[in-house]
Amino acid sequence: MTKIYTLTLAPSLDSATQTPQIYPEGKLRCSAPVFEPGGGGINVARAITFLGGSATAIFPVGGATGEHLTALLTDEHVPVDTVETHDWTRQNLHVHVNASGEQYRFVMPGAALTADELRLIEEKVLTIAPGSLLVISGSLPPGISVENLTQLVKNAQRHGLRCIVDSSGDALAAALDVGNIELVKPNQKELSALVQRDLSQPDDVRLAAQELIRSGKVQRVVVSLGAQGALGVDADGSVQVVPPPMKSQSTVGAGDSMVGAMTLRLAENASLEDMVRFGVAAGSAATINQGTRLCSQENTQKIYDYLRGL
Repeated sequence: MTKIYTLTLAPSLDSATQTPQIYPEGKLRCSAPVFEPGGGGINVARAITFLGGSATAIFPVGGATGEHLTALLTDEHVPVDTVETHDWTRQNLHVHVNASGEQYRFVMPGAALTADELRLIEEKVLTIAPGSLLVISGSLPPGISVENLTQLVKNAQRHGLRCIVDSSGDALAAALDVGNIELVKPNQKELSALVQRDLSQPDDVRLAAQELIRSGKVQRVVVSLGAQGALGVDADGSVQVVPPPMKSQSTVGAGDSMVGAMTLRLAENASLEDMVRFGVAAGSAATINQGTRLCSQENTQKIYDYLRGL
């Protein structure tokens, strides 16, 4: 099976807590925090691990928060390859309000990366065996430009790595301009921005995805459709997978779970249909959990079997 690596340039230590209700200026008594690893590529590697696969997470770490993040991943048996940074790893805060069921997510800016630190990260990427899959996911930290990202993708591809990019906005558009990306997972709004037109007709989403593929930018586009599941498109055709009707507790972690599951199937050379089906199953499995939890293998398998009509 093809080896999988993930790259997270703005990792985080996520702390989740609960409070009875929220009101201004008072002291809000909270439950003991639960700490979890955070950051796009890190969560993709975790999801792959939870699904029985293996992926090495490459990311920068700094300070005590960085040490805590690394320790949490070690506890989950996720292989890591880190670069020490001067700035401390950021800490995000997720607050669940018991009275209303609302969730508040306070997201800090990522730790700044210096040019030297970015170079060390890139050196790690270029030691990966050619032919491996590299998932680049998450936001860009201060000090890192879209041009830095595209250069990294170009260098990785030259080295023979197959790149999956899970980003949005300018970063996603710029990565696609490099060309020959293995897989992207935009939502309808992001896809509309990429093709620079409104997608209002029934077949517009599929046609827009095909356009990206025909232009040589990407090999597979899986458009995330929220409750309607996902539409997968490649050069040979398309498939829409609709998830079973289930009560969603939280959509946090669904996207990373979906990317992890699809990457795992891609590493196994699965068909487009099977890849999208497994992705939707993992994404749906993540929504059953409250808070920031990712997919479990058991729930993913159950939904996957349902989608296969078993």
